[in-house]
Amino acid sequence: MKTPLLSAILATALFAALPATVLAQSTPAASAGQSQGAATKAVIDASSNVLTTLQARRAEFKQNPAALRQFIDTELNRLFDRDYAARLVLGVHGRGASDADIKLFADAMADSLMQRYGSALLSFDGKPTFRGKSETPLPGNRGVRVSTELLRQGDDPTSVDYLMRNVDGQWKIFDVIIEGISYVQTFRNQFDTPLRQKGIAEVAKELHDGTLSAQPANNGK
Repeated sequence: MKTPLLSAILATALFAALPATVLAQSTPAASAGQSQGAATKAVIDASSNVLTTLQARRAEFKQNPAALRQFIDTELNRLFDRDYAARLVLGVHGRGASDADIKLFADAMADSLMQRYGSALLSFDGKPTFRGKSETPLPGNRGVRVSTELLRQGDDPTSVDYLMRNVDGQWKIFDVIIEGISYVQTFRNQFDTPLRQKGIAEVAKELHDGTLSAQPANNGK
């Protein structure tokens, strides 16, 4: 897979399951099987809605990057569990860190990713869709793994898995795995050396300044 496509899929996947939060708030307590089915349906429906919006507003977003950024930020803030994902990325470097430092790093990482790859969201041609494959519980009652495929005309299906947890009645994404490549693990490896050398606050500053950037891995396809 080419890096721009991977970046576009990641950028989409990080906020594509928005209606899952609405569903979790409005649906009465259900059995595990019912909850899992509902979560998968919410991911698929939401992904389709986001891609439809991007297509419908493509010309506007190309002419007005600020509007694209506002759209991304709005959806991202509603769904992506940035602070929890940031703690996973920080790993040992986050032990004992204050909530303020965690938020600083989380916001800087998300901003860097969107600044670098947000425009890749507009690179989708045709009408890509997501198809649900399975939903399985994560070990330790940590949430669920929703497995999907991105389908594009003329291309092989792309595997996209969402790791999600329920936070105060809302489904939140904390990791995205694209063709076996984990968002969390990729950035944990990428930022390990800078964090050891400079600490959380300095790395966050460099992310904000653009001297350091969040870069999804290329799987070589």
